[in-house]
Amino acid sequence: MTARMNAATSIFPVPRSLAQERHEFIVSEVRTRGSVRVTELATLLDVSDMTIRRDLDVLDEAGALVKVHGGAKVSTDHAADQPSFDAKSNTQTAEKQAIARAAAEFVRGGATIGLMAGTTTWRLAGELAAIPNLTVVTNSMRVAEVFNEFWRADRNIILTGGVRTPSDALVGPIAATALAALHVDTLFIGVHGMSERAGFTTPNILESDTNRAFIQASARKIVLADHSKWGITGLSSFADLSDADVLITDDKLSANAAVVLSRQIPDVRQVSGT
Repeated sequence: MTARMNAATSIFPVPRSLAQERHEFIVSEVRTRGSVRVTELATLLDVSDMTIRRDLDVLDEAGALVKVHGGAKVSTDHAADQPSFDAKSNTQTAEKQAIARAAAEFVRGGATIGLMAGTTTWRLAGELAAIPNLTVVTNSMRVAEVFNEFWRADRNIILTGGVRTPSDALVGPIAATALAALHVDTLFIGVHGMSERAGFTTPNILESDTNRAFIQASARKIVLADHSKWGITGLSSFADLSDADVLITDDKLSANAAVVLSRQIPDVRQVSGT
């Protein structure tokens, strides 16, 4: 990799694959310049043209850019758009509430848990508000607000620092560094999208690295994702499907999707959202 590539990626404390680093660099170049040629990217990254073409195939399929003859251009599909928290909180509300109730069954008093940012984990926070002696680690300002509203003297809330996203998550090197020093029994994971090829994804690269740090700090990983997340691919993958111990979704998930997910995740639970 060139010195330019190293400088562009050195702020991330969580290890990533060389392919992930190339993908993030390529997307950054395309967005900055509007379009870029395969030969230019190969020179910048010190890899073969064939490697770049394979990278562009992956990124084109993910919607992060559009592959054209000899290079790539900016995508108009907005795979990196990140909706606001309020916009997301008003979608699939019944399904999210049912998923949150099912997820709360995994938590007992005295546990140390992690709640990643998301509108379903935010609903889970409300379900957990009465449980005693909890230690909660979160990078979600909205989750922290729920626990502050229903204050308990026997509860400990740890809110990571970081850069605030449109979905009110705190992300970036500060958040990832804080999480690297912590350990949680069970992590509840919110996702932007999930697919067989890309796994669990987010449209925000910094959030992706923070999510990886959260996962590394956790013993058990429980993904909370309603049926609308299936087949959605954000810009950056932060975990494979097989990294999840449990997936809680709703009964509107297609039978085919349920089969695919069950092959990768030991415990897939579908709850009624009606």
